[in-house]
Amino acid sequence: MLANLFSVEMWERFSFYGMQALVLYYMYRSAVEGGLEIDEGVAAGIVGAYGGTVYLCSILGGWIADRLLGPERTMLASAVLIMFGHVALAFVPGVPGLTIGLLSIAVGSGGLKTTCVNLVGTLYERDDPRRDAGFSLYYMGVNIGALFGPLLTSFAWGTWGFHAGFGIAAVFMALGLVQYVLTRKGLPATVHTVANPLPRSQYGRWIGIALAFVVVVLVLLFTGVLNPGNLSDAVILVVVVSAVLLFTTMLRDKDLSADEHSRVIAFIPLFIATAAFFSLFQQQFTVLAIYADTRLNLNVFGFEIKPSAVQSINPVFIILLSMGFAAAWTKLGRRQPSTPIKFGIALLLIGVAFLLFITQAQTASVFIGWIVLVLLFATLGELFLSPVGLSLATKLAPRKFPVQMVALYNLSVALGTALSGSLAEFYSRENEVGYFGTMGAITIVLGIVMLLVAKPILKLMRGIR
Repeated sequence: MLANLFSVEMWERFSFYGMQALVLYYMYRSAVEGGLEIDEGVAAGIVGAYGGTVYLCSILGGWIADRLLGPERTMLASAVLIMFGHVALAFVPGVPGLTIGLLSIAVGSGGLKTTCVNLVGTLYERDDPRRDAGFSLYYMGVNIGALFGPLLTSFAWGTWGFHAGFGIAAVFMALGLVQYVLTRKGLPATVHTVANPLPRSQYGRWIGIALAFVVVVLVLLFTGVLNPGNLSDAVILVVVVSAVLLFTTMLRDKDLSADEHSRVIAFIPLFIATAAFFSLFQQQFTVLAIYADTRLNLNVFGFEIKPSAVQSINPVFIILLSMGFAAAWTKLGRRQPSTPIKFGIALLLIGVAFLLFITQAQTASVFIGWIVLVLLFATLGELFLSPVGLSLATKLAPRKFPVQMVALYNLSVALGTALSGSLAEFYSRENEVGYFGTMGAITIVLGIVMLLVAKPILKLMRGIR
């Protein structure tokens, strides 16, 4: 069963990362090169806002799964919407195609991320020591797609243009959808269960809330209050408010046991640590993408590669290292480091990765090997935090909120991803030492703090490591 979910997510990630590898360059490259000529800083902010919205929409996906459709049906509907978004990017030119495509993919990916992770969680008991290993293997499937997506879409971009690259993403998303439909009968019956069904008497109320939200967003857009230049900041605000509301809703629920209540509290510092980690890690799609385009020597063994191909480096390391991490967690069993310790180590590693950029600040054309070294440290940090964080969300989840707890974890990633877009505004070629030095130093300090408070957090987790 893990193999089925592994392959479904692999194809979805192929299309998602294949598209994301190109979209920043599509926005800021000149019209002669097939781009939209959007300001570079604004384009980076849009990418950060889009990435944050993907994870923000996991709340919507989690709510629909928990209260309306169940996780399996929600995942199917999300996959269809993702495919539609890729088709729009491939065939609808200009800003309209960009807008329709990114919105569709953001909403669909939010729903798919939350529900697919929850389905993996149903394969293991909460205290099963193989649980982190299973999520590490699942995470490897994600990164096989993330490896080949940018490589093939980059080839299509260089050969036929941006829209051909988006078209390849659409084709493979369609393949993933077909595969899912053919294998969905093998899933356990529990995946169709709606954990906390919404009473029909409340349907009208929630439809009204949804329509009111859409109207508010449209008014803000048409009045210029919300614009491409501040999208990432707006997403940050929405994520923070959503996280506070979600934490409050769960903590005030009278049906929670004392252990469940304590575990939700324990998740708060881990939420902050995850957001801090991803505010740096997700800059591979903003600052690091610009860095690859403007600072790297992209001549590799006599071949000039596209800057988007650099985004396949991280998945290569994931594939090479995730089996080792899975084996290590399995062998160590209950002797492995606790989750708070793993999170602290992850913050230290991503901080060191950013400090490595300082060594090349005075180099005119940076050897691509340096970005490989940076991404090695970043990937090690990712493996200590990301699959473990997904597993943790399913372990700490109150039984009444199984999918929404995963959505809360995704909100922490949304906050970090949106921050990666806002922080990109402070990066410049002239300010590399200050920018990378400050980012790295702050994150290392946060990592040390996390290691110091690991025991109190572990106590609040009530027997879960």
